[in-house]
Amino acid sequence: MTDQASGVRPVSFAEVSALVDRGPDRFEAEVHPEWTIGGKPNGGYLLAMLGRAAGSVSAHDHVIAASGHYLHAPDPGRVVIEVELLRAGRAASQARARMIQGDKACAEALVTTSQLDGGMAPYWDQGLPEMSNVAYDDCARLVPHLPNGNRVAIMEQIEVRLEPGSSGFTAGQPSGRGELRGWLALPENEKFDPNALVFAADAFPPATFDIEFSGWVPTLELTVYVRALPAPGPVRVLQRAHLIDARRVDESCFIWDVTGRLVAQGTQLAGIRLG
Repeated sequence: MTDQASGVRPVSFAEVSALVDRGPDRFEAEVHPEWTIGGKPNGGYLLAMLGRAAGSVSAHDHVIAASGHYLHAPDPGRVVIEVELLRAGRAASQARARMIQGDKACAEALVTTSQLDGGMAPYWDQGLPEMSNVAYDDCARLVPHLPNGNRVAIMEQIEVRLEPGSSGFTAGQPSGRGELRGWLALPENEKFDPNALVFAADAFPPATFDIEFSGWVPTLELTVYVRALPAPGPVRVLQRAHLIDARRVDESCFIWDVTGRLVAQGTQLAGIRLG
């Protein structure tokens, strides 16, 4: 099956983030060329691979916290992931994971794994931002091109739908709020698992597009918390910028499932050049 608009075959997240065990504590993976932006892989995609590797050496399957630092953007193709189990606990375990391509370290992460529950209700959630109520079908799918016309391959794989109030930058009219709201779906409506939620925290365009278009906004550090197993279906996303200073921007991301439960949240520091 292909995307009828582009002729590109959708490739599942499970496939593009799959690992081959080369043991001990060593894995190989393939960075997929269609899960890229400007030919380089998305930071959340790489962190999800590192999280999958950490979970593979742990007694706990689910990533609940991952903090990744980006050293060198790998090219599409083979990478090696080395993992060190730092602690094996009863309720949670910690591991360090490093991605290498050739002789260069590309990304390194500290990961905490545990077992998540999808059925329990939050004890308290009043500190969260207000969730939007705009329906999935009322949000337009983002075209797989930047405002400058450059192709964004990953947008032909995932489905990013922006609310009407967040799509002004696509017509050269950003609102200035520094906030994007909408929905995210994986190819072929694949179900989100904890590793896919790690990716989701970096899947939206930079919220700075709602301030001023700047092209590449490279992630320097990304931290993701996975809070619960999501219900099947797309997830609702809020991506928000907080401060642009010294050619750096920090952004936060909140992700709710279709039932309205917050299932993941993230923060990142990225480079940016404006003006």
